[in-house]
Amino acid sequence: MNLGVTQPPHTSGEGPRTCSVSLLGLAEIPIPSVPAFQPSTPIPERLEAVQRYIRELQYNHTGTQFFEIKKSRPLTGLMDLAKEMTKEALPIKCLEAVILGIYLTNNMTTLDRFPISFKTHFSGNYFRHIVLGVNFGGRYGALGISRREELMYKAPVFRTLSELIFDFEEAYRRCWHTLKKVKLGHCVSHDPHSVEQIEWKHSILDLDKLTREDFRKELERHARDMRLKIGKGTGPPSPTKDRKKDVSSPQRGQASPHRRNSRGDRRPSGEKKPADSKAMPDLNGYQIRV
Repeated sequence: MNLGVTQPPHTSGEGPRTCSVSLLGLAEIPIPSVPAFQPSTPIPERLEAVQRYIRELQYNHTGTQFFEIKKSRPLTGLMDLAKEMTKEALPIKCLEAVILGIYLTNNMTTLDRFPISFKTHFSGNYFRHIVLGVNFGGRYGALGISRREELMYKAPVFRTLSELIFDFEEAYRRCWHTLKKVKLGHCVSHDPHSVEQIEWKHSILDLDKLTREDFRKELERHARDMRLKIGKGTGPPSPTKDRKKDVSSPQRGQASPHRRNSRGDRRPSGEKKPADSKAMPDLNGYQIRV
């Protein structure tokens, strides 16, 4: 937002001029530039640039959600919202950072992206946080934003998904938080016009019901499921706006083959996906107050 003030013209005939200070006497804040890449730019460098852009938008401490994000919206609608975020350049929270991360990495087709949600306990209260997990060349990392530096960006250097999650768990421990649940989604389509819905919680892992070894095995099983799904190309191609005449968005309450699996495919980790598709999570819960 431009806070410059235009002065009235002087009697000497001098034209209008713009003050170099804002209304409050503070220097104007520059608007971050959306990162652009050369085809030869390595994926790790692109991820660093995307994370730098997300960080430059800054974390939203106001208590007001500037962008309404409905997780049930098709991917194309969320990408339109992400584009609006880049235009407004307002502070964001973790869920908005995930949507923005998907939008800014859509052209990185060799990069797998999937949501990772955390539920933690601290001082009698529960807190929720979400990041965008990434996998490039068999190495895992994450994009996101948080009040805590160690709970957002992770360079793609972790050999397994479990190593990445354990690193987040250790970061929480340093913040005096106890990790209670981890929710893992499936890979997100690179088609910005897809009318699929993001599968936010294919695996729900309750740490109170799992031993340490079982937790690790469930994480690696989820990683294996994602690799198999990508390798086999299971499921029909992603429907786009150009094919709306033939393929329609799943109706509310109906099971979508793209985002729901049979009961036998569920992870035996303690929880079932809520049956009510209208139930929406408390977006304000995605925060870490330490």
